[in-house]
Amino acid sequence: MTPTWLLDPDVTYLNHGSFGATPIAVLEEQNHWRRRLEENPVRFFDEEYHPALDDARRRLVDFVGGSVETTVFVNNATDGVNAVLGSIDLDPGDEIVVTNHEYNACRNAAEVAAARAGAKVLEVPIPFPLPSQEMVLERIQMAVSPRTRLVLIDHVTSPTALIFPVAEVVAALEPEIPVLIDGAHAPGMLDLDIGALDASYYVGNLHKWVCAPKSVGFLSVAERHAETTSPSVISHGWNMSYPDKNRLQALFDWSGTEDPSPRLSVPAAIDVMGNAHPDGWEGVRSANHTLAFEGRRIIVEALGIDPGIDEAWLGSMAALVIPGEPEEGQIIDELTPRLRHNHAIEVPVFSWGGRRVLRISAQRYNRLDHYRRLVDALVMEL
Repeated sequence: MTPTWLLDPDVTYLNHGSFGATPIAVLEEQNHWRRRLEENPVRFFDEEYHPALDDARRRLVDFVGGSVETTVFVNNATDGVNAVLGSIDLDPGDEIVVTNHEYNACRNAAEVAAARAGAKVLEVPIPFPLPSQEMVLERIQMAVSPRTRLVLIDHVTSPTALIFPVAEVVAALEPEIPVLIDGAHAPGMLDLDIGALDASYYVGNLHKWVCAPKSVGFLSVAERHAETTSPSVISHGWNMSYPDKNRLQALFDWSGTEDPSPRLSVPAAIDVMGNAHPDGWEGVRSANHTLAFEGRRIIVEALGIDPGIDEAWLGSMAALVIPGEPEEGQIIDELTPRLRHNHAIEVPVFSWGGRRVLRISAQRYNRLDHYRRLVDALVMEL
């Protein structure tokens, strides 16, 4: 059964990758939790919240893999990345290795963490289009050294929509060099088994492809780092224990008063989206992948441009280099607001590597006609 959404029918929404829409049924579940909280806020937080959060955590781990004991909720993947960067020991001369595809916010977090310690961020250039996935591992291995304290790598890159070979990177570097996987786009897009990856850290968003309400992600920590990882906001868990919680959970499960409804709605989001295709989540992922690939084909053929990369490297998004010179120093190209305001199309065009990169997304509410409409708009605007 296809979920129903609140999306404006007059807008062609091709940017699920930035802010995923949430099905109405999941929003109703969120309102259910908000009502329960407001009936008696003190009782809810004292008696109901933690058991409900533990139930949501178990459902999450069943979905993405990993360990219940070392998985915690965070507000979003950037929040989780900041927590990890704040938990590692950095000395002057140390290095954090990233690629040039890293999400800007997380790259900034790495730069700030390094600067405070007198360390530095070392960027590994990975071309786009990418000639081979093997190049990713080869270039990262060439960049690491005795000074490397952390490798930060996207599972699915944000501007270029590439699936990076994170399992191979982890296998080559861990445990000597800790790897932090920025999996912002991976949950709900890829079939995850975080435990099998065995990275030191894995962060993911649930408001994107899982379609949970905004402001919920997770951090999975390898057991070897559980005792030394703490959140960006320190609260009661630093010197208080909670029944049935280890230190990691005590630190992350309460950072102060906030709306817990997005976290508690995660089981509903997993169920609602899992029922969005007759073949469950496997069908959802496959259908979205096929639609993204076909949408890319429509654009490539209409504009006569290079598809760039093999289909196997794509999930539910696809990125293409399109004609035009991007404005220097800008992340979002000026074509993005023109498509929004002139054609009611939401799709990002990034300024990346001195070129314009268009990224399309595919979710259950999208159709092939949406990509044809985008093509018509691009022909007019380019």
